[in-house]
Amino acid sequence: MVVKYDFRLLEVIMNISLSFLGAARSVTGSRYLVEANNTRILVDCGLYQEREFLYRNWEPFRVAPEKLDAVLLTHAHLDHCGLLPKLVKEGFRGRIICTHATAEIVKIVLLDSAKIQEEDAANKKKRHMREGRKVRYPEIPLYTIADVEATLPLFAPVDYNETVNIGPGIEATFHDAGHVLGSSMIRLVISQGGDQRSIVFSGDIGRWNRPILHDPDVFRQTDYVVCESTYGDRVHEGTENISNKLVEIVNSAFKTGGNIVVPSFALQRSQEILYYLNSLRLENRIPKLDIYLDSPMAARITEVYKHYISLFDQETKDLLRRNNSPFDFPGLKTVETSNESKALNDIKGTVMIIAGAGMCTGGRIKHHLVTNISRPESTILFVGYQAEGTLGRQILDGAATVRILGQQYPVRARIAQLQGLSAHADRDELLRWFTMLSVKPRHVFITHGEYNAAEKFREFLTEKTGFEASVPAYNTRVNLK
Repeated sequence: MVVKYDFRLLEVIMNISLSFLGAARSVTGSRYLVEANNTRILVDCGLYQEREFLYRNWEPFRVAPEKLDAVLLTHAHLDHCGLLPKLVKEGFRGRIICTHATAEIVKIVLLDSAKIQEEDAANKKKRHMREGRKVRYPEIPLYTIADVEATLPLFAPVDYNETVNIGPGIEATFHDAGHVLGSSMIRLVISQGGDQRSIVFSGDIGRWNRPILHDPDVFRQTDYVVCESTYGDRVHEGTENISNKLVEIVNSAFKTGGNIVVPSFALQRSQEILYYLNSLRLENRIPKLDIYLDSPMAARITEVYKHYISLFDQETKDLLRRNNSPFDFPGLKTVETSNESKALNDIKGTVMIIAGAGMCTGGRIKHHLVTNISRPESTILFVGYQAEGTLGRQILDGAATVRILGQQYPVRARIAQLQGLSAHADRDELLRWFTMLSVKPRHVFITHGEYNAAEKFREFLTEKTGFEASVPAYNTRVNLK
């Protein structure tokens, strides 16, 4: 008897497909779909924050959520985890796998996000009714606190370097990305018919010799890489320049008698700013300054940091041992209630207010901008990346007036930026990470960056290493045979 095989079917079964459902030629909305061995895996499930892409947050998922087997989460920033409650609300019931620290922080981040969305939706509805405006998006939250509470039981935390079985012939290992507390690079190994393919998802790659966290892990071999490129077209300032610039900004604000308003991400950026301020205080390089951490979320995340001292670098461990904690020092005050936050506007003299959101897209920072952005003596200090279309980007790009909470305000405050404070690797640091590979990968996919930055990094990487690379478009699907 002659047995006939359908080799077309065999080829389909052996294929590994990778779809770029977010952060493709854009910075936010990280989401990648891996399909192999009758298993569907989503790597990250992030929220879009660029104004021009906000509509994508409302669109149905490209794969029915109930058909997904697992979500692998690189870290707890909203642009990587912020759509998880929507995914669960629409039917996902699989595991959400990430590190223990990420699981703790995501709970804080998502509850805060849901609260802000509920409040913003209610406020917008009232304002639009008052103004008689018709809007493009529904005046309802993407998800609610109840949706977040339904999401949390699905988390299945793992340790760094622990190999986890995801499905038949599919294993994942989480490696330290050095970006924020608990952040990971994820290495997927997929076995089919005696053969294997590996894919590394970089998440957001951290930096070498930075405060608080360890340096990012590196790899010696992988078949495919999906790599971020947020700062793939530039090189950051050095640490010394950051300290000097911060000294100049604080001292200048004291001379003019204005406030320093810092839009800051609650995760890592706020903690790193506190680290630098504490160091400058210990060196007597800045005057005594009241610093208000006006972000309950940042305060709660800072408490999580205290639970994971084992993930800190040696320098930060030494500071803690000498009772010079960057998270608890004279002049640092935590603001909890909204009434306490409003009262900051009545303080005379110079204070620093660190508040979220980092791109000025919501939260308490908007109220502090209303009070300070038209005051020439005040300073708006940006310490993080500002995506295209966000309020922060408009201010940073020199807009003469900006719309905040439905009103136009002239920009008269001093606008400053600490360029080198990013927790993202820059162009040269990304290259350093790639050159640790001792075997040439089959292909590199450049994602998570504005198109020009991603394309420039692709050219730079190819020129320096000879690696084959591309910048996939949104909703692109490729087969990794």
